[in-house]
Amino acid sequence: MAEPAGLAAADRPSTLTGAVRAWRDWLASEKRASAHTIDAYERDLEVFLDFLQGHLGEVPEIADLAALKPADFRAWLARRAGGGYAKTSTARALSVVRGFFRFLERREVLSNAAIFAIRGPRIPASVPKALTVGEAADTLQSVGELASEPWIAARDVALVSLLYGAGLRIGEALSLNCGDVPKGDTLSVTGKGNKQRIVPILPAVRSAIEDYLARCPYKGGPDDPLFLGARGKRLQAGVAQRTMRHARGWLALPESATPHALRHSFATHLLAGGGDLRAIQELLGHASLATTQRYTSVDAERLMDVHRRAHPRDR
Repeated sequence: MAEPAGLAAADRPSTLTGAVRAWRDWLASEKRASAHTIDAYERDLEVFLDFLQGHLGEVPEIADLAALKPADFRAWLARRAGGGYAKTSTARALSVVRGFFRFLERREVLSNAAIFAIRGPRIPASVPKALTVGEAADTLQSVGELASEPWIAARDVALVSLLYGAGLRIGEALSLNCGDVPKGDTLSVTGKGNKQRIVPILPAVRSAIEDYLARCPYKGGPDDPLFLGARGKRLQAGVAQRTMRHARGWLALPESATPHALRHSFATHLLAGGGDLRAIQELLGHASLATTQRYTSVDAERLMDVHRRAHPRDR
C-alpha cells in the first residue's frame, strides 16, 4: 500500500488533534486496519502524547513534535521501562509513534529524523507454544463434554476444529458468516489487512460445522454470523477463550493452551509431518516467511527433547 502523498497546504492538518484524526482516518481507509487495531494504535499514541504533556510542561502541538530531540524520545522509553511496560508492548508503541511521524512527514506537516534514530528494546525471539497431537485431540473432545447445552457443545467443537484443522486466527473464525460455510474442500478467509486466502477444509472440520448448524436454534441467512453466543449474537472472542480455559483446566494443560495455540499446533504438526514451509506460510496468511520460520524452532525443540529422552548416552 502506498504511503499518503503530500497535500495542498489548505488540506494539511494544522493542529495535533486534526493530525491524529487524519492519521486514524488514513489507517482505516488506506491501510484497511481493523477497528481493534486502530484503537490499540491510538491508545499507544495517546500514552506517548500524555507523556509529552508532562515532559514539556504543556499540551504538545505540531511544532513541539517537530522540535523533539533523541533525548526526549529516550526519556519516553525510560518512563515506559520504569513503569513496568513489557518490552513487546514498548516495541509496538515505538513502531506506532514512528508510523505517526512518518505519516505526518508524508503529509508535509512536519519532519523529525530523531524518532527514526532511536533503537527500541531488544525482544527475545519467541517460540510459539503448540499442543501435542494428543493434547489437541483431547481438547477437541473435552470442549464438547464441558458445554452446558448440546448445541453449544457442537458449536465449540466446530470452532476448535476450525482453529486446529485450518489454522485460523480466532478473529478470522468468529468473523465468518453463514454464507462462508464451505460447500466443498476449501474456505475463503479474510485475514489481517483484509487480505484473503484459501485454506483447505478437512472432511472432519466440515462435518463438525454442519453438525453445529443442524443443532443451532438460531437459523440465520448468508450474511448472519456463523458462530453465535447463547443469545443469538455473534460469538465474542472472550467466550471462546473462556472455553479453552475450562478445557485446559480439565485436561491439566499449561496456560499457553489458548485458542491461538491451536493455530500454532496446526502449523507445527504440518511441519512435523513434512509440510512445505512456503505452503504453510500461505495457509497461515503470513506476509513474511520469517514469521513462519519460527515453527522450525518449535519442531527442532521437539526433536531435541525426543533425542534427550531416548538416546542411550543421555540416560
